[in-house]
Amino acid sequence: MENQTTKSGFVLLGLTDVPYLKPLCFSVFLVMYVITLSGNLLLILLVRINSRLQTPMYFFLSNLSFIDICFSSTIVPKILKNTLSQDTSISLLGCGAQMYFSLALGSTECFILAVMAFDRYAAICKPLHYNVIMNNKLCFSLAAGSWTMSFTNSGIHIFLTFQLPYCKSHHINHFFCEIPPLFHLSCRDIWFNEVLMYISAGIIAMCSFCLTLVSYIYIISTILKIRSSQGRHKAFSTCTSHLTVVALYYGTIMFMYLRPHSVYIPEIDKTVSILYTTVTPMLNPIIYSMRNEDVKRSLRMNKDILKK
Repeated sequence: MENQTTKSGFVLLGLTDVPYLKPLCFSVFLVMYVITLSGNLLLILLVRINSRLQTPMYFFLSNLSFIDICFSSTIVPKILKNTLSQDTSISLLGCGAQMYFSLALGSTECFILAVMAFDRYAAICKPLHYNVIMNNKLCFSLAAGSWTMSFTNSGIHIFLTFQLPYCKSHHINHFFCEIPPLFHLSCRDIWFNEVLMYISAGIIAMCSFCLTLVSYIYIISTILKIRSSQGRHKAFSTCTSHLTVVALYYGTIMFMYLRPHSVYIPEIDKTVSILYTTVTPMLNPIIYSMRNEDVKRSLRMNKDILKK
């Protein structure tokens, strides 16, 4: 069959088809998007203007904030437009671009979260050697490697995904272009695409999660040796917050990309996708930095500059 669907593009069915829920969805996503942009831009600006925050930890936090801004901006504006519009179509190029950047940025976030966990391991478990371990060259190499591998991996998946013929339908039961929903529109056997997706998701998500988990096991074992109960409580509170976001993000990513092709429930998929495309980017600057005393102190010191 001719691949007629991809010639004309697709139609995104969106979050809901209930008319009175659409304004509510629009309002909620708009508020979340504004909070995401404000929180992450504020963090990047604070790190930029305050020399005390120009450390490896905040270098990676700035990377994470930039990823979250781009990640949300790739998806949420289209959601806002489609929620109140009758025309929810998306061109082939637009769908491919959205899928490429969302997949690449999502993968980069996995790597950066793992690198941040390693940075905290070096700071807490190897404090005397921290500056030697986390030198500028290593930090730049880890960040550059994360970006390069993620965008290369995404390019391969997008190329193979758009080689498939989509002749079942041109309606995507999702609110943005993502690989799993598109697989269900193909009229060709997709086992090769699925196997490749499992392999890359396993390497990126599982390995990153395992590295994060191992780092925190060492961190927690070191914290337990702290004599001060107040110091232990403060450290545990920070670790719990970090691990909550990490578990939420990795868990949803692995649910979407590591489950069998036959297990597909559109409404659940949409809910899960909302968590890692909009909720996590909004929470990251709050949990990772806004509760941090260094950031609060920097915010108070530079509030006049920020007003200008």
